[in-house]
Amino acid sequence: MNIRFTDRLSFKQTRLGVLAAFMLGTLLGLIQVMVDYRAQNAAIDDEVQAQINVSLGPASRIAYNIDAELALELVNGLLRAPPVVRAEIVDNNAIALASVSRPMASSPYRPVSDALFDRRRTYSQPLFVSHAPNELLGHLVIEVDTFHQGANFLRRAGLTMLSGFILSLVLSLVLMVLFYAMLTKPLVRLIDDLLDMNTGGDDRSRLPCPDHHERDEIGALVEVINRQLQSIDVNMRQKLRAEERLRQYLEELEIIVEARTTELQETNAQLRRSNQDLETSREEALGMARARSTFLASMSHEIRTPINGLLGMIGLTLDSPLNNEQRQQLTIAYDSGKVLVTLLNDILDLSKFEAGKLQLEAIPFDLGALLEDTANLLSQNAGKQDVELTCRIDPMLPGLLVGDPTRVRQIVSNLLSNALKFTEHGYVAIQVELEPLVNGGQQVRISVRDSGIGIAEEALESIFSPFTQADAQISRRFGGTGLGLALCKSLTDAMHGELSVESTPGQGSTFSVTLPAITHQQAATFEYPQPCKVVIWNQQGRLQGRILYEMLRHWRLSCQLLDYDAEQLPTADLPDADLWLLDSAVLARQLEQRQAAIPRLLVCPYTQLLSAEHASSLGIAHQVPSPPARARLARAIDHCLGGQSQQTEQARAEPAATGQRLLLVEDNIVNQMVAKGMLTRLGYEVDVAEQGEAALARLETSDYDLVLMDCNMPVMDGYETSRRMRADPRWRDIPIIALTANALQEDRQRCEAAGMNDYLAKPFKREDLQALLSIWLTPG
Repeated sequence: MNIRFTDRLSFKQTRLGVLAAFMLGTLLGLIQVMVDYRAQNAAIDDEVQAQINVSLGPASRIAYNIDAELALELVNGLLRAPPVVRAEIVDNNAIALASVSRPMASSPYRPVSDALFDRRRTYSQPLFVSHAPNELLGHLVIEVDTFHQGANFLRRAGLTMLSGFILSLVLSLVLMVLFYAMLTKPLVRLIDDLLDMNTGGDDRSRLPCPDHHERDEIGALVEVINRQLQSIDVNMRQKLRAEERLRQYLEELEIIVEARTTELQETNAQLRRSNQDLETSREEALGMARARSTFLASMSHEIRTPINGLLGMIGLTLDSPLNNEQRQQLTIAYDSGKVLVTLLNDILDLSKFEAGKLQLEAIPFDLGALLEDTANLLSQNAGKQDVELTCRIDPMLPGLLVGDPTRVRQIVSNLLSNALKFTEHGYVAIQVELEPLVNGGQQVRISVRDSGIGIAEEALESIFSPFTQADAQISRRFGGTGLGLALCKSLTDAMHGELSVESTPGQGSTFSVTLPAITHQQAATFEYPQPCKVVIWNQQGRLQGRILYEMLRHWRLSCQLLDYDAEQLPTADLPDADLWLLDSAVLARQLEQRQAAIPRLLVCPYTQLLSAEHASSLGIAHQVPSPPARARLARAIDHCLGGQSQQTEQARAEPAATGQRLLLVEDNIVNQMVAKGMLTRLGYEVDVAEQGEAALARLETSDYDLVLMDCNMPVMDGYETSRRMRADPRWRDIPIIALTANALQEDRQRCEAAGMNDYLAKPFKREDLQALLSIWLTPG
C-alpha cells in the first residue's frame, strides 16, 4: 500500500517533535537575546559613564580656569572613542568652551538598532571643584551613537537564532530516520501483509508479526488483529442468520404499516374537520373584534359630539365678562366635562393597548404645570373637606421636558383620583422630583402619597389588572371601573418607565412612577414675583405651608412660616411683612382687624373660596385655589403688591382680524356654534356648510384659506368631500383639517387616505385649534 510521505507517522511525529523543539529553542533563544539586550543596554550607559568619570576631574579644572585650549584637547580625546559623536564643555552661562562632533555611522540595520537602543543618547554631568562644591562651573556633555553596541548585539542575536534553527533542522532529520525505522517501516509491512492475506477460504491465515517487534505495541496490534479476524468470522455467520430473521420481521412490519396507514387516514379526516371548525371560530372571533372596534368608534363619536358642544359652549362663556362666582361655577362645570373626556380616553386607550396600536408623542411640555393643573382639576371634583391635597414641584425640575403630556396626565390623573377616592381623612400629596442616573442621564419620579385605607399585601400584585379592585367591598363603597391602574401600568411600560406601590392597610399607600427625563428648556416657563417679605400662615398639622415656604425661598423671597393653632391665634405682635398668605377664610375673619394695612392673599380649596364682595370686606386682595399653581401664585403675589384686582387679570382682549377666510363643514348645529365662536374669537372669517355637497357649492363661489371638515355627515360625508376636493386642481392645495369625534388610530389613517392634511379629535380646546391653524395657515 502506497502512503504519501507527508501522511506517514514518521513524518508527523518528526514534524510535531521538530515543531516543539523549534518553539522551545526559539523561546530559549528569545530569552537569551532579551538577557543580552538588557546587558548591552546597561553596558552602553556604564561605558559612557566610565568615560565621563575619567574626564570629570580635568573638565572641572578646565571650566574653573576657563582654558579653551585644554577644553578642546579634552573633547577631542573623548571623540576618539568610537561611540562618541559629540563632546563639549559649557560654562555656567551655557557658553561652549569647546565642542567637537562627527557624523553618525550609517547601515541598513540601523533602524533596528535605533528602535532597540535609541538613535543617540546624551549625557550631561555638572562640573564642580573640590574647594567650591556648591558653585556650578558648567557641564560636560557627551552624545553617543548607540549603533556600535547595537550592531554587536544584532550579530550575537542573529547567531543565536540561526544556531537554534540549524539545531532544529538537524534534530528533525535524525528523528525522521529513527521514526521511520522504528515505526513506519514495520507498520507498512504489517499493512501489506494484511492486504495480501487469503480471505477466500474458511481457514483464515494468521497475520505474521514483523521481526524484533514481538513484545512491543506492534506485536500487540498484530495479536489483536488476529483475534478480531476470528471474531469477524463468527459475526458473519451470526449476521446471515440475523438477516434471515430480519426479512421475516419486515414482512410482518408491512402488514402493521398498512393497518396504521388506514388509521392515520381516518385521523387526518378528523383533523381536517377540526381545522374547519377552528377556522369558523376564528372568523367569528374576528367578527366580534371588528364589531367591538366599530362599537368603540361609534360610542366615541356619539359621546364626544355632545361633550364637544358642552365644553365648547362653556369655554365660549368663560371668555365673556363674568363675575368671580359665575366664573368659578362654569370652570368647575368645564373641568368636570374634561374628567368625563378623560374616562372616555382611558377606555379607548386600553382597547388600543390590547390591539397594540397606541402611539406616543415626543413634544416639549411643562411637567410641573401639568401636575398642578391635574391636582387643581381633581381638587374641584373631590368634594372632601377633611382631606388636604398638596402638590410639590422639585425646584430643580427643568421648565420643559420632552415626552407625551397626554399620557403623563392620564397616569397622574388616575393615580390622584384613586388616592382621593380612597382617602376620607388626612392628606393626599403629589410630588415630582428630579433624580440623576448612574449612566449620567436623569429621570423624574412622580409620587402620589395618601393616608387612606391602604391595600392588603396579597392584593398588591393584582391591582394593575383590568377590572380588578383590591377588595370586593371597594367597588360597592367607592365605585370605579378598575381600569385606571391597569392603564397607568400599560402607559408607564410604553414610556420605558416603572410603576411601583407601597401600602400598609389602614395607614395609606404610595404610588411612584419613574420616567426618563429629556430636558428641552431648563429655565422656568413663568416669571418669578418681585422680591418682597411674606408671612405664610399654616395651620398646625397641614403640609401646604412648608411647600409654599420652599417654593417662595426658591423664588428668593424673604419668608417666614408661622404655624398657628386654629383654636388660639397668637396674641402678641404679629410679624411685619409686605404680604400675608392665609390658608383659610376662617383665619381671614379672625385677622380682619389686625394690621389691616398688610395685603392678604388667600390660598385655600375651591370649596372655601369667597365671593369678591366678601373677600374685599375681609381685606383679601386676591384668592388662589389650593394646591396653587406656581405661575398663578406668582402673578397673584405681584397683583397683591401692585394693587391689581382679579377683574383685571380676567379681562380678555379681543384679537385683531386675520383677514383669512375659513370654511366650516359641520352638520351638528351645536358644534357649528362652538367651532364658529372659537374661530371668530381667533379673528377668522367663517362660513358654514352643513354637509359635503353644500361645501363643494361654496367652494365653487368663494375662495377659502382652509377647510375644517367633519367626517360623519348626511348626504356626502367628509371623506368623499375631501377626495373630490383633491381630485379638482382648483382645490388641491387648500389645507383640510378633520374635526371628528372618532378618536381611533384607524380613523386618523382613513382621514389621511382621503386627502386630509391634519386631524383634531372632539372635544377640542381653542388653544388646540389655534395651534393647529398656526401650522397650516400663513399669517395674513
